[in-house]
Amino acid sequence: MNKVIRFLPLILVLALGVVLYRGLSLNPQDMPSALVGKTMPEFSLLTLNDETRTVTNADLVGDIVLLNVWATWCPTCKYEHPYLLELANNEQLKPHVKLYGINYKDERLAAQKWLQHYEDPYHFSIFDEQGTLGLDLGVFGAPETFVMDHHGIIRKRFAGAIDTRVWRKEFEPLIKQLILEKQQGK
Repeated sequence: MNKVIRFLPLILVLALGVVLYRGLSLNPQDMPSALVGKTMPEFSLLTLNDETRTVTNADLVGDIVLLNVWATWCPTCKYEHPYLLELANNEQLKPHVKLYGINYKDERLAAQKWLQHYEDPYHFSIFDEQGTLGLDLGVFGAPETFVMDHHGIIRKRFAGAIDTRVWRKEFEPLIKQLILEKQQGK
């Protein structure tokens, strides 16, 4: 019995080491979401640039959608923004993919000025001042990007900035698959 007690700390350290080593292999930007495979939560919010225009989840159905959560208080959003402009102007993507924004927990005037200054890549931005839509989506912060298929089903959630490397690895294969599915009528 005394010998077993001596080895107990070693066994605990080894077990902890295995758990920590497993954690090193995880991608911190790969955020599982209970919504992947489900339809977009129902919402009814105003757009950022038109205080009289209300949009709902039905406005996002029919196209392949990149739904980007952003805010003026987010420094990573500023880093990501030029690449979003590049995606919005990509002639190969334009016919197939629509880019929409969710302006998350922000001030309307500041967000409007931000988009005027840095250019607006979005077809429209949903103004989520209170963060209710973000809460329904399980948003932790900005930026986060969701991919929805043409049926309105969320197919991916990604936390962090999108750039060329991330796009090619995380998004491009899925987007190609969704375009093919839509063309085949699936």
